[in-house]
Amino acid sequence: MRYFVAVAEELHFGRAATRLHMSQPPLSRAIKQLEADVGAPLFTRSPTGVTLTAVGSVLLDEARALLDHADRVRVRVSAAAGVATLTVGILGDGTDPGVARLAAAYRRSHPGIDIRVRDTDLTDPTCGLRAGLVDIALTRAPFDETSLTVRQLRSDPVGVVLRADDPLARRERLRLAELDDRRWFQFPQGTDPAWQSYWNGGRPRQGPVVRAVQECLQAVLWNGTVGLAPLGHDLPAELAVVPLIDMPPSRVVAVWNESDTNPLIRSFIETATAAYRR
Repeated sequence: MRYFVAVAEELHFGRAATRLHMSQPPLSRAIKQLEADVGAPLFTRSPTGVTLTAVGSVLLDEARALLDHADRVRVRVSAAAGVATLTVGILGDGTDPGVARLAAAYRRSHPGIDIRVRDTDLTDPTCGLRAGLVDIALTRAPFDETSLTVRQLRSDPVGVVLRADDPLARRERLRLAELDDRRWFQFPQGTDPAWQSYWNGGRPRQGPVVRAVQECLQAVLWNGTVGLAPLGHDLPAELAVVPLIDMPPSRVVAVWNESDTNPLIRSFIETATAAYRR
């Protein structure tokens, strides 16, 4: 199921294999076996990637629910066993160099701690923290901070993602008002309002609903939808990002429940603060 969700969110076997830290052939075999078990194709395959079939879309919702439940079980069992484990939620793009520096530094300073990573989509900026699925989240603000402790690690300027052949893509910079007549991607109903508002430039918008980074990029590529993204991330050649001069920066933060006294969290935050300062 984790393999299936990765392919469904990336819409590409190669990118999903990279995300899962595995080669593509065993991933393809696993998905074919799952399709055989289900008795129907889950993806429509093409040279440029894949799209979900109707059956695949139904299974995706169920798979996410099953994996969430499995994560809750693992957290409860680890707590009962007294295992020195810290579960970290990571939002969206795991290629952030700050994450890589943090992982290397934490391994050196805490070799006996078992770090488990929960990669989450864009619909929950706290990465499962409120549901008890993670101990700490590496994410982006803003969101509802009630009963949470938030430590800023970095801030990134933000730009608008456009098709490379869009006339606005040739501009050196843009203002939000210049995008008022465009369709923007949206997050599903129930997503944190502060989070949705920020990525919509502070006002209500209309456009397709997305859950993952790759779905955002595909919405731009296929439909000419616009959306915001932190600057400095690699994009396909068919897309461009133009800096926005009136958009507040995106804050990279570490967040945990304010009532959590786990000493591993304090040491993790100290290491993260140093790693992101470089």
